[in-house]
Amino acid sequence: MLLLAGCATPVQVQRVGPRAVQRELTSNVISTGRISEATQIVLRRNDLWNLYRSNPEAAIALLHRTVAAGTAGPHTLFALAEMCFRYAENSDQRPYYLAATVYAFAFLFPDDPAERPDRFDPRVRTASDIYNRSLTSAFASADRTQVAFSSGTFALPFGTLAITFDSATARWDNLALSNYTPADELRVIGLKNRYRQSGLGAALAADASSGVQETGFHVSPRLKVPVTALLRIDLTPEGLARGHLDGRIDLYPGYELSPVTIRGQSVPLESNPTAVFAYSLSDPQIWRSEFAGFLRGDFFDRAASQLVGIQPYVAGEIPVVFIHGTASSAGRWADLINDLHSDATIRHHFQFWLFSYNTGNPVPYSALQLRTALEAALHQLDPAGQDPALHDMVLIGHSQGGLLAKMLVIDSGSRLWDAVSSKPLDEIRVSAQTRDLLRRTLFVTPLPEVRSVIFIATPHRGSYVAGSWLAHLIARLVTLPIGLTNAMAEAIEGNTEALRVNRGVQGFGSVWSMTPRNPTVQALAAIPISPAVSAHSIIAVRGNGPIETGSDGVVTYQSAHLAGVASELVVRDGHSVQSNPHTVAEVRRILLLHLAKTCPQGCAPGAPLHQPPPAAGPSGEIAQLPPGVALSERVSEPAR
Repeated sequence: MLLLAGCATPVQVQRVGPRAVQRELTSNVISTGRISEATQIVLRRNDLWNLYRSNPEAAIALLHRTVAAGTAGPHTLFALAEMCFRYAENSDQRPYYLAATVYAFAFLFPDDPAERPDRFDPRVRTASDIYNRSLTSAFASADRTQVAFSSGTFALPFGTLAITFDSATARWDNLALSNYTPADELRVIGLKNRYRQSGLGAALAADASSGVQETGFHVSPRLKVPVTALLRIDLTPEGLARGHLDGRIDLYPGYELSPVTIRGQSVPLESNPTAVFAYSLSDPQIWRSEFAGFLRGDFFDRAASQLVGIQPYVAGEIPVVFIHGTASSAGRWADLINDLHSDATIRHHFQFWLFSYNTGNPVPYSALQLRTALEAALHQLDPAGQDPALHDMVLIGHSQGGLLAKMLVIDSGSRLWDAVSSKPLDEIRVSAQTRDLLRRTLFVTPLPEVRSVIFIATPHRGSYVAGSWLAHLIARLVTLPIGLTNAMAEAIEGNTEALRVNRGVQGFGSVWSMTPRNPTVQALAAIPISPAVSAHSIIAVRGNGPIETGSDGVVTYQSAHLAGVASELVVRDGHSVQSNPHTVAEVRRILLLHLAKTCPQGCAPGAPLHQPPPAAGPSGEIAQLPPGVALSERVSEPAR
């Protein structure tokens, strides 16, 4: 035995892998459910380790006495936060969740600036997570699916916490917020990337409602709003000693959250925008609208507006209008919007609008609805014309949506009408109401507020799928709006000899509009885009074969290609190319380029647009771009 004792040492080390050591060093109550090594040290040094294992409440109470006596340091405060959170998780006693919030707050924001934890201290992130999770759990509903804030005096293990919450301040612009769901408890399925801003506060998803039936442009009624809840605690040594504290809950809604100041420190707010965005898109009604909106020509006529925003209108931010394709919905832009919105420069300077329409209707008719919705929004939001950002609009259209976008950036003259009739519009036999509809639909001029347009997989010369017998069979199931049906029947029946096409009323839906032999789509393809508009093409081609003879499975390269555009990018993918990372990067590039032209000197959010242009470099490129913009425009050339 003496020999064996001589071979062993009281203190030893074992060689293990670095991952095992890392797990041991970084384990904490949030990541593993076990208290961290830092908290265990505090318990052992205070001879409370065994007591904590057998009676956590007693150990917490004894350790709190050092806080009440004013002898506790930051190590003790962190340990108490972790111990209270773990005990609350195991016992579901809400006073301990609130106590964990108090201790974490005291650790992060001490009275003495010299005791502030170092920013590299791993306990800072753990304490923030404990604060955030504890705040969510302390006010969780009975079934724990939502968070319900209220004013009142709440029990703590060592006293009380009087909290003030003014529900009247729970607003986002003109929208009242309600029904708060913990965003950090939502698993995201269906989006490629999950973006999260680490900071302080409970990240929530809230319903937003104006309380009235809105008409015209407004925030989508199905939108869930990212909200961060923050409990500010009036911490004093005397208050901790007496066990009576005061606090106030503030709510911060929106996709762009600025840091807040707490006890002289600038603190970022926790936010989980992707989870909230995915929660909005989990509404089945959004996806049911895809085929219903294709088959029923009046499906969206019952909506308060076909044009909605993902946030309230912000003066000074440039609208980007997304226009989906056939049998599709605004939800198909999810990945693109999610990725673009993660870019701070994009988020600061652009606002995203979504246009939904009945995709079985004729393209010119849907384009008229888009034009009408945009003009109404401009008049509603800025009747005096004082916001220059609204005059620098960007349209992004996928597939049929790209055709709608082109109808807003051309001067058609009589070319679209001449493609379907041998007689001038004024000479055909129709009522004044029908003549006015035909004029507004087929005689179009550029919408002056649109300055850039991005075509994604757009069938400028039609789609061979739309020209198939199966597509035309399905098109027979589409019902057009009554008013449009009556107007077209009147034009056809009274002017048979003048028409260049021989179609029934049902034959003028979007499928026929995108058939390659359709004279209207041929005429539209030949009309040049206004020189005042910067146009860009993103074209999908499947496989690795020659681009010029390729297609995306729906649209050929030759149909999607437009000569004279500012840039063209070919992406090796299928027709639904919106979420492809190359598409995302190209759209971002174009938006930043658009911003560089609009604000050439580089402007902060809210700064005036159209500043005097800077001197151009030797190559003619802009010498100075807004922050985050370091891309120059590519010259359009045939893809190779």
